Amino acid sequence: MTENTPPEKERIAKRLSRAGVCSRRDAEKWIAAGRVKVNGETLSSPATLVGAEDAIVVDGSPVGEAEDTRLFRYHKPRGLVTTHRDEKGRETIFSRFPPELPRVMSVGRLDINSEGLLLLTNDGGLARQLELPATGWLRRYRVRAFGRVDQALLDNLMKGVTVDGVRYGAIEAALEGTNGGNSWIAVGLQEGRNREIRRVFEHIGLNVNRLIRVAYGPFQLGKLPEGAIEEVPRRIVKQQLG
Repeated sequence: MTENTPPEKERIAKRLSRAGVCSRRDAEKWIAAGRVKVNGETLSSPATLVGAEDAIVVDGSPVGEAEDTRLFRYHKPRGLVTTHRDEKGRETIFSRFPPELPRVMSVGRLDINSEGLLLLTNDGGLARQLELPATGWLRRYRVRAFGRVDQALLDNLMKGVTVDGVRYGAIEAALEGTNGGNSWIAVGLQEGRNREIRRVFEHIGLNVNRLIRVAYGPFQLGKLPEGAIEEVPRRIVKQQLG
């Protein structure tokens, strides 16, 4: 850098995200609510540019330097909601995390009755990037469902289906086995809308009674114990995310 080159700056929302404070979307809301100050002045625009020399304060607390991006695998148990706070008072995944874990946010969600792999990161921008269907990553699940089913019925899901006016894209589904009216089905999809598998399966006459996410793109649940968190090595993160 030469003397005439200005120091690198970035939008305040991105800076807060990289510091692990909140997502970019939440940063915009916080700024609109007057919760963010830079160099003593309350911000009104999320487009404000900040650099390393700027003093940033959120709710009266200084914001530290941006952290290196970190990614974690978490085996979510059933019965927990994937939010920081729940309006119904239900227990959240974040209440179970060890105190030494940095502030993290989830990459997408699993509903209260779903279990399996959930990615966590301290980088809100990365979380948003990985949630987008444009990433092209397949989410894979093992689903147990009650009802009559055969492979021909499941093959039709590759054409996409409309349920209650909502159009869902192609779903890969392979019948693994049936026992006592319950069938295990391997499912793969790219978008993963809220309760998509449950709604689509109900539409074709199947009642989902267990749903386990086993992979999110290149990241696998593997043998990670229920409730456990394991950091993805940074070299792997770089290999997969650049």
